[in-house]
Amino acid sequence: MGQASCKGLYQSLFDYKTEKYVIAKNKKVGLLYRLLQVSILTYLVVWVFLVKKSYQDTDTSLQSSIITKVKGVIFTNTSELGERLWDVADYVIPPQGENVFFVITNLVVTPNQRQETCAENESIPDAVCSEDSDCPPGEPVVTGNGVRTGRCLRAENMQRGTCEIFAWCPVETRSRPEKPLLGKAEDFTIYIKNFIRFPKFNFSKTNVLDTKDRAYLRSCRFGPKDPYCPIFRLGSVVSWTGSDFQEIALQGGVIGIQIEWDCDLDKAPSECNPRYYFSRLDRRFPGNSVSSGYNFRFAKYYRDEAGVEFRTLIKAYGIRFDVLVNGRAGKFNIIPTIINVGSGVALMGVGSFFCDLILIYFIKKSHFYRNKKFEEVRSGHPGNGKVTVEQLQNLQTVEA
Repeated sequence: MGQASCKGLYQSLFDYKTEKYVIAKNKKVGLLYRLLQVSILTYLVVWVFLVKKSYQDTDTSLQSSIITKVKGVIFTNTSELGERLWDVADYVIPPQGENVFFVITNLVVTPNQRQETCAENESIPDAVCSEDSDCPPGEPVVTGNGVRTGRCLRAENMQRGTCEIFAWCPVETRSRPEKPLLGKAEDFTIYIKNFIRFPKFNFSKTNVLDTKDRAYLRSCRFGPKDPYCPIFRLGSVVSWTGSDFQEIALQGGVIGIQIEWDCDLDKAPSECNPRYYFSRLDRRFPGNSVSSGYNFRFAKYYRDEAGVEFRTLIKAYGIRFDVLVNGRAGKFNIIPTIINVGSGVALMGVGSFFCDLILIYFIKKSHFYRNKKFEEVRSGHPGNGKVTVEQLQNLQTVEA
């Protein structure tokens, strides 16, 4: 038994397999085969080449530069600041125009602060005291405004008070206004100039329309009628994110402006134009949550006639804009074209493989087709009922 197995294995080393083509006259399988071929061909032509443009070499290493400018003025009249005109130098931070900038829409102002001693804010838990020993001198108040002096300041007939601190006094005590100070900022305009370059193809472009009309940028506004104007109305940008301008102006927020470049360099350079997408990036909490909005503090410093320094503390609420740029460029190249055509030709074999499975295993006459497809051939024995090598060269037609 073992010798027979070894002998059979030894003889199989010298076997040779060659293809045999059998034409099966089965309309159902033939129709299925043509449908598979048409489907694969449609996938290759429509999806691979027309939609995905796989015949192109691509470059996604986009090099980009952003320049931003905000324009607009507002007049306000408040008890803290009096009559004041606000221009771009007052409400835009930073002033040099980067891809991230902030527009102030609301303020809490604490004027005339000087470095001296005063009572800490009552709303700070770590500043609450009952006696002087609760205010160890030199220790800072956690989440407070200064360092303790060692005194506990209590009003008359009150058992509890707040620690005295050395800080910029008076400390900030006012809460956020109920209405935004610069509520009319929605009519401000934002100019976004974007330079891009795809280094692989040495291709450069800008989002500003190439025109010699100097009045164009003064009069145009981005919108459905003028999608290539780089000047945006502030209120429109907020509304395109699905937000209300007065709500975001009151407590602040973060808005993303995404510029997407998808350039087909087989076409004219004028066909390569940006698309803009606007979204609210900060999470909006329901109600008046303390986690909502965006704000920060900064100060403006002065000196009086005696040379003593004082400052005005400003807690600024507003809209932070993040300008994000991404893109890709594609151009015809013979190498990816050959690769994808070769892959498509190989994919055509899937149709033949699938139809062979149906023909050999799943139809009623599968045994008959299997015997016709797979035959054992022995060279030099034409009379023993087996098919000779010469007979394989004749194409067989099998009737269903």
